[in-house]
Amino acid sequence: MDMKWIIYLVVMVSLAACVNTGRLYTKAQEEAPYDAIIVPGVPYGDDNFSDVMSLRIRWAAFLYRTGMAKNIIFSGGAVYNEYTESKIMAMYAEQLGVKPEHILIDTLAEHSTENLFYSWHVARANGLDRVALATDPFQTAMLRSFKRKMKRRLGANIDLIPTVFDTVRKLPRDFQEIDATQAIDPTPADIDDTQTKAFRWKGTMGWHIDWNFNQDK
Repeated sequence: MDMKWIIYLVVMVSLAACVNTGRLYTKAQEEAPYDAIIVPGVPYGDDNFSDVMSLRIRWAAFLYRTGMAKNIIFSGGAVYNEYTESKIMAMYAEQLGVKPEHILIDTLAEHSTENLFYSWHVARANGLDRVALATDPFQTAMLRSFKRKMKRRLGANIDLIPTVFDTVRKLPRDFQEIDATQAIDPTPADIDDTQTKAFRWKGTMGWHIDWNFNQDK
């Protein structure tokens, strides 16, 4: 595995205590089914199907198969390379039994806050009112304050369903090879080259959000 993903996983596990996964999962079970769950993207490259991507896809598919989510919104554009993250994740999700007609994608997001923002707009545009964020506990903790900001500014009600690791460990992870060329964007962003670290940090914090964004335009 790439070193940056090893570091990410170490940090993710160490900060998982920031979120009470058991309490939030129990609450989500009581509130389910959700019209859709939002799943933020992860960079993908040739021969680079990361454990983080596997984790998010398997958790999302589990919530779908168990009836907690009717649809899945995968979010993420071609941010670090030519592969559109949301499309890659959608192809893998189909291998786990998620029907194509129950998958929606957002290709605009470049940062975690934008995953939440643009996916909520995708849900609204498709008449999906009851929405939850389904991702690892670390990213859940990172996005909690932005979720509250979206509620204040947009009236967005988004629940949280952080990954329950004991459950995910028992889920199958034998993915088949996909035709990743179907997810190639001819004009990828590659923000490592196009954005400074300071600009990317502001994006991660949601400072580039256009609060007047209209999905229908």
